[in-house]
Amino acid sequence: MINILIDTDVLLDFLYEREPFYEDSAKILNLCDLHKISGWLTPVILSNIYYMLRKSHSHDEIVARLRELLKILNILSMNKETVLLALNSKFTDFEDALQNYAAEYNDEVNFVVTRNIKDYKNSSLKVLTPNDFLLQYKNIEITE
Repeated sequence: MINILIDTDVLLDFLYEREPFYEDSAKILNLCDLHKISGWLTPVILSNIYYMLRKSHSHDEIVARLRELLKILNILSMNKETVLLALNSKFTDFEDALQNYAAEYNDEVNFVVTRNIKDYKNSSLKVLTPNDFLLQYKNIEITE
């Protein structure tokens, strides 16, 4: 199975229904829901989503939405080694470094799916935009 780290921007595109990105993010989450791919998050991504949604939603609404996401997505572990790898990396964005090394540390994650591919130029993982991921792996886009 293909395992992907879904970056914060992709999830916010879905939750805020941001055009023109909403459709691709919804397709990716649908693939996760159908168990065609396995989607992964980090605790940092969840925290970021909570923070961003807090501007327009109540705590209870946000918690309900996060619980719904966690029905179809998995959470990567982060530990001291992950943090040290991020601190000592060539990443210029610490948050992205944390997410990247949490994914790299998990031998199952194959891809980072993000609209900010330049932020992951130092990753050993394959990094694709949601659109590019869907184009390259369109054979897994089977609807039920």
